[in-house]
Amino acid sequence: MMRTNRERALPLHPQITDWFASKGWAPRRHQLSVLEATEAGDSALLIAPTGAGKTLAGFLPTLNDLIETPHKGLHTLYLSPLKALAVDVQRNLMTPIAEMGLPIKVEARTGDTPSHKRQRQRYDPPQILLTTPEQLALLLSHGDADKMFANLKRVVLDELHAMVTNKRGELMSLGLARLGTLAPKIRITALSATVARPDLLRDWIAAPMPNARAQLLMGEGGAKPHIEIMRSEAHIPWAGHSTVYAIPELYEVIREHKTTLLFVNTRSQAEMLFQELWQANDDMLPIAMHHGSLAVEQRRRVEAAMSDGKLRAVVCTSTLDLGIDWGDVDLVVQIGAPKGASRMLQRIGRANHRLDEPSKALFVPSNRFEVLECEAALEAVERNAQDSEDPVSGGLDVLAQHVLGTACAMPIEPVKLHEEVRRAWPYRDLSWEQFERVVDFVATGGYALRAYERYAKLRKMEDGRFRIAHPGIAQQYRLNIGTIVEEPMVKVRLVRGRGFTKGATTGPIGRFGRVLGEMEEYFFTTLTRGDTFLFGSEVVAFEGMFENEAYVSRSQGKEPKIPSYMGGKFPLSTFLADGVRKLLAHPDQWHLLPDQVSDWLRLQQEASILPAQDSLLVETFPRGAQNYLVCYPFEGRLAHQTLGMLLTRRLERARARPLGFVASDYSLAVWGLGDFSALIRTGRLSLDELFDEDMLGDDLEAWLDESQLMRRTFRNCAIIAGLIERRHPGQKEKTGRQITVSSDIIYDVLYQHEPDHILIQATRRDAARGLLDIERLGHMLARIKRHIVHKPLDRISPLAVPVMLDIGKVPVMGEARESTMAEAAEELIAEAMGVGPEQRKRAN
Repeated sequence: MMRTNRERALPLHPQITDWFASKGWAPRRHQLSVLEATEAGDSALLIAPTGAGKTLAGFLPTLNDLIETPHKGLHTLYLSPLKALAVDVQRNLMTPIAEMGLPIKVEARTGDTPSHKRQRQRYDPPQILLTTPEQLALLLSHGDADKMFANLKRVVLDELHAMVTNKRGELMSLGLARLGTLAPKIRITALSATVARPDLLRDWIAAPMPNARAQLLMGEGGAKPHIEIMRSEAHIPWAGHSTVYAIPELYEVIREHKTTLLFVNTRSQAEMLFQELWQANDDMLPIAMHHGSLAVEQRRRVEAAMSDGKLRAVVCTSTLDLGIDWGDVDLVVQIGAPKGASRMLQRIGRANHRLDEPSKALFVPSNRFEVLECEAALEAVERNAQDSEDPVSGGLDVLAQHVLGTACAMPIEPVKLHEEVRRAWPYRDLSWEQFERVVDFVATGGYALRAYERYAKLRKMEDGRFRIAHPGIAQQYRLNIGTIVEEPMVKVRLVRGRGFTKGATTGPIGRFGRVLGEMEEYFFTTLTRGDTFLFGSEVVAFEGMFENEAYVSRSQGKEPKIPSYMGGKFPLSTFLADGVRKLLAHPDQWHLLPDQVSDWLRLQQEASILPAQDSLLVETFPRGAQNYLVCYPFEGRLAHQTLGMLLTRRLERARARPLGFVASDYSLAVWGLGDFSALIRTGRLSLDELFDEDMLGDDLEAWLDESQLMRRTFRNCAIIAGLIERRHPGQKEKTGRQITVSSDIIYDVLYQHEPDHILIQATRRDAARGLLDIERLGHMLARIKRHIVHKPLDRISPLAVPVMLDIGKVPVMGEARESTMAEAAEELIAEAMGVGPEQRKRAN
């Protein structure tokens, strides 16, 4: 006779407790807490450090229940942000199931799963299905979804913090709300290691299920990680992100360890670092690379080789951030600044993936400011401080995709669907009026597009419900599902200019010039016609775009106007930014820094002043025929780029004759022909007014209207909302050029005739939130209000050297780049302190 839970000493079936005993293990307290919460009918958010057995904790209630009560059909749905993580969990879950001899079927379902297998999973699902948010949306779009999910008991959300901050999380939340309607007794177990505000995530998982409670469970702490910052004897660069100076020492570190993961922040950095290490690889060590642009077959080969312990090092991006268990990794190296404490803790956890053993990590800063950031990150990790982002509110483009997907499965009743959608945490405040407009958009395309039959995807029935207009729409929807829109590359073509004042170009424009190369399209979204930049060692002026080509002409301008976009795409977290400001403001902490960095800060004290923790330092100085204004907000590159765009508009109105700006993660430099110091001294230019919060009003709107940013952001929203489709049954996928032409035409129509269209609203939201960092910039402007310190100088300051090196930077690769940067830095620092040899010696 089977014993009940109350009759057992532990709430676990004897088969499971015997398996633990056979391994010499015992269930951890937090693993049993998840089981107890599930048996109490509650959802649960488990926060526990890496290596604490979170994944097993998430599946213990499933295994326990399936032993107690055999279940036919789908019992537990597991959702992860990475296909590789789903495959890894399947492998790790099958081991205990096989060792216990349990008749439990576990399968993964990703975009790499063969179509015949995915088809079979709909009518003959396993008891445990491991998949992604996109595959859940796909399954819910079929008419038999109610049958497939009718007996679903549990949902396990792995690495929840990585999903709730983006559109994939919005889509997943809507899918969970739909599951809550199809199977109201489902309970959610969410797993995460790095959460700054656990209560928000607990509310997030409680929201989709009617009348559900969610418990917050905290796992026991593991061993503290052992982290060091590389103390290189080599010259630490003033700027740049290549870290070439540390290659010899990095190679020795790899030789001394069994398996090393080297994390970088961008794919281009991964390629560069891998090539440098490969050239230094005299011992022919097996070193591999892993990032999202590589073919799936190559990534899987690298993952398999890691699992088998065949690799000594892997250079990787965030593709290996999350909970994949590589047991033989004994060192994590962060190349460049970590940008966030929570992200760094997540990466560190990839080493010694066991709770009772300390993870080992090494920070390798790429430049002198990054040394400060690494010290701030070291302190944050020591205190186990978290700075993960909060969940985001829901976008209307994602909602439109979900409405159409729901209609593909069955006719929708708008009132009932609105109630269901509001159970998704990101859409909890969605008004009926907004929802009604989204449904109207899906049904007709909206006011400006309703005359075109191709945009009519829903048809209203006599009973008030909506169904899809014809069966082909469902097939079309399933081909285009998802929220990930990859950034296309743009060809840069040299043409003869049309002649206008800003770029100082000459001659008529033609569209058939020589191709100079390719750049990410995002770069061009920030440009207006006439802006100049360096490309292929030439100063060129932006003339415009047609489809997926950018047209530039040679410029006679002596200074390029555009900010540098080198470095990581991750924004510097506000937590670490505050830590850098704190370190700068407390010289008693400088003993933690390498001598060459602390000497640099002392030089700044002598030549100028250092930024205070609660104010903004603005330096102004002449150099050559131009004048410079340099400030140090420490708010990240995106916020600084937006600030630079808005400041130059205001400086133009003040007749300060700005020529351009350049932004880094730490500072912003604006240069022009006007004497900034004299304008401020005489009161003709007020810094309080220049940095006033109202710049985020009309100035921002005017800039957005002129830039390419809105058009490119609109294209992504239109793809997600289903207005523009990349794939059609039986046809080749549309090229980026075709998509861009379609989106530009529609954008012009909507912007002119329906400026409050839901896709225009979605576009403005995305531009403000993700591409311009408006919220963070607003907080910064409020923080520094009436706390701006102006320091007029007669020459460049030591602290300004890194950002000044970015002005007019020509992309040079390899050793030539390092030596060029070093020479330029020597000249600038000598200029800052005078030409004396002693000062130059101290600076280097």
